[in-house]
Amino acid sequence: MTAPAPGADGPSLRPPTAQHYSVAPVLDTPEGYVAPGMPGVPVTGYTPAAPTAPRRRRTAPALTLATLATALGGLAYGFAPLRAADSLGWLTIAQAGLVALPLGRLGGRTRSLPPLGALLAAAALLLGQLTQHLRLVRATPGPHHLLPETLTTWRADLRPLDLAFYTIALIGGFLLTRRSANHT
Repeated sequence: MTAPAPGADGPSLRPPTAQHYSVAPVLDTPEGYVAPGMPGVPVTGYTPAAPTAPRRRRTAPALTLATLATALGGLAYGFAPLRAADSLGWLTIAQAGLVALPLGRLGGRTRSLPPLGALLAAAALLLGQLTQHLRLVRATPGPHHLLPETLTTWRADLRPLDLAFYTIALIGGFLLTRRSANHT
């Protein structure tokens, strides 16, 4: 058996609580006054802004400029001094930015542009490497079949680090295109 709690059947043993009073002064407001911004109050001095037209996407000029940036980035990579060939892969980020800028700024938030930016950035890297190997083939003496020999030397020179550079180009092209589209 349990004993009942003290005061459960009778008055509470706690002291009475203090009364709370506000120290804020009572404002003299006229009958029917409604504060500004409250429902039912007419709004004065407000003129709505003219609706802005949605930003027009210029996809065709964006694709044209991105393709031009791909060619320029690839040629700049390919015509860099041959002695700097080992450190050129990191320029992939600059190529991706060069391609992504017109795609994002002009093309807007079109869903197909970030993957296209990734592919164009990787194409700029490929074009740069092929141009570099074309220069190496042309520097050797003798008759040449330029395209087959260039592709053969390019395939023979591929390293695991090149896979990392192509990954950087793809990811950088995608993310930079999407980011430049969001900052318009």
